[in-house]
This record gives sequence, C-alpha cells and structure tokens, in this order.
Amino acid sequence: MSSADSSPSQDPNNSISGAASSSSPKRIVYQVETTGSYWSDFKEAVKRISVRDDLAHINEIPCARNSLLSGIASGVGIGVIRGMSASVFVASNWAVGSFMLISLGTWTICRRNMEAERRRMQSVMEAIPKRHLKTTEPISTESKSP
Repeated sequence: MSSADSSPSQDPNNSISGAASSSSPKRIVYQVETTGSYWSDFKEAVKRISVRDDLAHINEIPCARNSLLSGIASGVGIGVIRGMSASVFVASNWAVGSFMLISLGTWTICRRNMEAERRRMQSVMEAIPKRHLKTTEPISTESKSP
C-alpha cells in the first residue's frame, strides 16, 4: 500500500483533510440530488442531523450568535422579573417563552436584513458594467432647417 493510498484526504469517512489537519477538522458537505420521494429525502436528511456537531459549529450560522444572546438576555430578564411576583414554574415558563420569541424574532429580522443587503449588492454589481459603457447618440442625417 503506497503512502498516497493512506492519505487522510482520500478517505471519504474521515472529516480531516491533509492540508487542514493542523487546524480544526473540516465538516463533510453532502451534496446529493433529491430522489423525488418526500419520505426517502426526509429520512436521508434526518440521518445527517448531528446535534453535537451542529452545536459545535453554531457560530458559523449567520445571525445565530446575536439572536441567541438577545434571547438569553431577555429570557433571564423576564424570568427574574416574573419570578418576583409569581411562582418559579410560572417564571420559568415566561423565561423560556420570551427566550424563544425574542430569539426567533431577532433571527428572522437579521436574516431579512441580510437578504435585503444581498439584493442591494447584486443590483450594484449588475449596474457597475453599465456605468462604464459609453453611449453614442445616433447622428441625424436630416439637416435642421427652420
């Protein structure tokens, strides 16, 4: 067996590539065409869910950090305030509910703003080549006579 055969980047089950082995492991990106069957595609998607890996790479999800921090802060705040006048069970329900509501709301707003920014950038990129084109006015062959 040659040394090229035992390379880490050759093994599809190994998530560490040869060049990036000194840094963090690379995640395997699956690109599979859909089969057209809802249930078989759903089963394939469920097989790929890994809570441990997803939570380890949550910082790579756009808007996740800000929305989770906002949700945690609001949940703690509402829970403490509600806990002053109600039981622990009621306060914890309010805390979890406000965490979910604020996190989802801020994540949705952030994603909408990112999409709007992407659209603006796309329109600017499409307009840049048009700015440098010189337009020539057609020369009229008719003489201007009063």
